[in-house]
Amino acid sequence: MRPQKIDQTQAELFRNRLSNQIKPDHPLKILSDKIAWHIVEEEYATMFDEGKKGGRPAAPVRLVVGLLLLEYLEYLHDLSDEAVCESWVENPYWQYFCGYDFFQWTLPLDPSSLSRWRGRLGKERLEQILKLTVKAGVDTGTVSKKDMEEVTVDTTVMPKNVAFPTDSKLLNKSRQRLVKLSKKNGVPLRQNYNKVSHKLSWQISGYLHAKQMKRAKAAIKKMKTITGRVVRDIERKIASNDTLQSIFKDELEKANRLLVQTKTSKNKLYSLHEPDVECIAKGKARTRYEFGCKVGFTMTNKKNKGFILGASAFHGNPYDGHTLKESIELSEKMTETKIKSIFVDRGYKGHNEESGKTIWFSRQKRGVTKSIRKKIMRRQAIEPHFGHMKTEGKLGKCRLWGKAGDEAHAILVAAGYNLKLILNYLKDLLLPIFYLLFLNENARTV
Repeated sequence: MRPQKIDQTQAELFRNRLSNQIKPDHPLKILSDKIAWHIVEEEYATMFDEGKKGGRPAAPVRLVVGLLLLEYLEYLHDLSDEAVCESWVENPYWQYFCGYDFFQWTLPLDPSSLSRWRGRLGKERLEQILKLTVKAGVDTGTVSKKDMEEVTVDTTVMPKNVAFPTDSKLLNKSRQRLVKLSKKNGVPLRQNYNKVSHKLSWQISGYLHAKQMKRAKAAIKKMKTITGRVVRDIERKIASNDTLQSIFKDELEKANRLLVQTKTSKNKLYSLHEPDVECIAKGKARTRYEFGCKVGFTMTNKKNKGFILGASAFHGNPYDGHTLKESIELSEKMTETKIKSIFVDRGYKGHNEESGKTIWFSRQKRGVTKSIRKKIMRRQAIEPHFGHMKTEGKLGKCRLWGKAGDEAHAILVAAGYNLKLILNYLKDLLLPIFYLLFLNENARTV
């Protein structure tokens, strides 16, 4: 059934409205009034069958979208789905932000509904949430349409929630998963090697810590032999059963990939629960390799702005230049503004953008005026924004599953960061007013 609508136009006799109690010039209240919620409410309502009868109506769209934005807006607390729902019940400003004008004592949805909504919305509908924040930025004056004509484009790595991959850990984990699956489906194994592998894992960690590499390599080779025995034993036992073959297919494919991959192999498997994780080398001294996917951001180039106009997750570790066209097309779709100038680093040389836009590279000399040189120097200001989104926000670790989770996480991180910039702008805008009121109040008392 179609989602419920939050209708609180009818007054209540014994309850006062939140709009009459909360601070009228609070930035979150002003932001709530500026966001065009009706756009996503009309768009998301089309996902549900209007003629279908029976069943429970879906949760209100504004409530779900508001909770998703608050989860990524309050990134300093690193809130989970459960934590943001618990905080929502206690915070009247959050309830007003989600469309409720009377205080609620209970949450009208289960926290697990947010995960199902993220999967149901998909990439294109989640982009509508980012578009909402861009429109709110224009309506509040945080960013202007003219600012969106000159942008900075860059990529960074969004790490996945996986442990650091080592051969011994991956092999032992694969064996454990196969043994567990065999026990669940009643497949008798000749030997499960649980005690042997546990002892061997401790030996490998001790050898590596003591830099005894020959012993470590021999122990890792033994671990690979044990995993191979379990794999071959299962393959023999399920050879004549099509149902069991379909159940074990995914785990056996991953185990066989681990058994054949070497140090120089391409498309290596780095995680069993996240097989699409890629190893990306960024040339950093502290972290030589990061495991996740590449994310491209488009930001305004103007000083003291850093407003995000587009965010995309790219899989397959593509060359930066080959991501430029998609990033620009998405930004123009979000802003409905034609981009004129693009400022990028030297990693974008050989790009595939052929729409006639002016592209400026770092350290470019030819045709550069004094004003353009300042904007080129401003390009590197995108890096601190990446740092804030990673250290203070949720860009530093994606906990959502699969490729769809990467896409959703990148878009919601960008939307939450935009809202944070809008709230900071509103606070700075209202601060002189508070200061004048404070002076007038002191003058009256004197």
